[in-house]
Amino acid sequence: MQTKWESYEEVAAYLLNQFAKEFGLERVEGKQRIKGQRSGTEWQIDAKGVRENNEGFLIIECRRYTTSRQNQEKIGALAYRIIDTGAVAGIIVSPLGIQEGAAKIASSEDIINVQLGEDSTSAEYVLSFLRKVMVGIELRAVAAMNCIAEVWRTCKSCGKKLYLIANEQYCSDCQNSVHN
Repeated sequence: MQTKWESYEEVAAYLLNQFAKEFGLERVEGKQRIKGQRSGTEWQIDAKGVRENNEGFLIIECRRYTTSRQNQEKIGALAYRIIDTGAVAGIIVSPLGIQEGAAKIASSEDIINVQLGEDSTSAEYVLSFLRKVMVGIELRAVAAMNCIAEVWRTCKSCGKKLYLIANEQYCSDCQNSVHN
C-alpha cells in the first residue's frame, strides 16, 4: 500500500508532465537516480523535467509537509543537488510553499516554487506556480430516467379503443367497465 507522500510524488510528476510546456519542458519523468558530477554521489530524485530539445534537465523535489513551509536548509540542499548533478534548475513541490529565506535561495538558484494541495489527485487538484493557478475538478454525472407507460385497451362493451390514464376502469363513452 502506498503512503500519502509516495502518492503525492506520483500525482505531482503526472500534473507537472501535463503542464510541462508552462515550465519550458518537453516532458517530466518519474522517480530515478542521477549521479553527481562533482561528488560522485548517487542522488534519488522524485522526478526529472527534461527541457525541450534535450537542452538540460530540472530536478523535481516533492515534499508533502503539511505543518510547515519549506525552509532555507531544505531548499539549499536541493540547490546543491542541482549544482552537483549539472541540472539547469529545479522545482520544489509542496502544499504550503517556502519560507522567506528559502525564497531567496530559490530565486538565486532557479528553483521554481510549485504549490500542490496535500490530498490532490490527478483529477482533483489546485496547482499554483509562476503566478498561475491550475484547477482540476472531477465531475460525476448521475443519469435519471423517467418512464411513462401508456396502456391502450379496447372496451368490451362498445369496442372503442381507449388510452388508460392511471388506474381507470371505465370507458368514457359507455361508462361500462373496461374489463368486462
